[in-house]
Amino acid sequence: MKLIADGGSTTCSWCLLGAGRVPQYFSTEGYNPYFWDTPAIAASLARSVPPAVREAPIETIHYYGSGVLSAAKAEVVAGALRQAFPQARQVEVAEDLLAAARALLGQQAGFAAILGTGTNSCLYDGQRITQVIESLGYSLGDEGSGTAIGRLVLRDYLRGRLPAQLAAELQATYRLGEVSEVLDRLYNQPLPNRFLASFARFLGEHAHEPYCQAVVDQAFEAFFAQIVTHYSDYQRHAFNCVGSVGYHFRAQLAAAAARHGMAVGQILREPIEALVAYHENAARG
Repeated sequence: MKLIADGGSTTCSWCLLGAGRVPQYFSTEGYNPYFWDTPAIAASLARSVPPAVREAPIETIHYYGSGVLSAAKAEVVAGALRQAFPQARQVEVAEDLLAAARALLGQQAGFAAILGTGTNSCLYDGQRITQVIESLGYSLGDEGSGTAIGRLVLRDYLRGRLPAQLAAELQATYRLGEVSEVLDRLYNQPLPNRFLASFARFLGEHAHEPYCQAVVDQAFEAFFAQIVTHYSDYQRHAFNCVGSVGYHFRAQLAAAAARHGMAVGQILREPIEALVAYHENAARG
């Protein structure tokens, strides 16, 4: 049996595959190794993975995850997977960007991006990633992501620049305290990227508001200006994307792509089903 996972910074989608059985999908927390260590991931998996999956005769695990940018970070996750699934003989951990490319493009060459809690993007030749413009994480970059959108909203709120009605609703929804409390949440408490990205959901719920539309447009414009347009011959490729932010704001994302001369290919909320299809096709040769 085979276990396939696509892990974002907020959630991780899984599928258990076995010959002659219906694929079993489930979800856990996301495990970015920049914010999680091996024991914490292993403990979360012990709580979250269905017992039937933990006890299944899994031989191979293909895990793709955010933050897996080096062998050391990959081992943080791989160590937890070996603890959670000791019966697995093969554990492969790769970056989530490869999952996005395989899900969106299969064995075709093209451009692939992730717009979720964070941002990532690449050119792909049908087998491997050939060019990456680094997203640099939520502190330095991640343009177009949930964290980037949330940062814009939270900054405007704290500086009194949010429209009054939206400011009142934001405060009521998130129970935000004084500026010092918000800064403490950002700089001294765990998972600040998730905290920032949570505000993108608020914009989605108020998508009809001109302010919200303007913030999303600003974030996507920065994504194209700072990242996409720096790829070699980027306009030769269709724009393909996975991730909750790209999917929920797909009309504005498509408009941004058009402004920069790119046709739009696929925009998927989650890549897991397409990724499962990729591995099934690869197994058939």
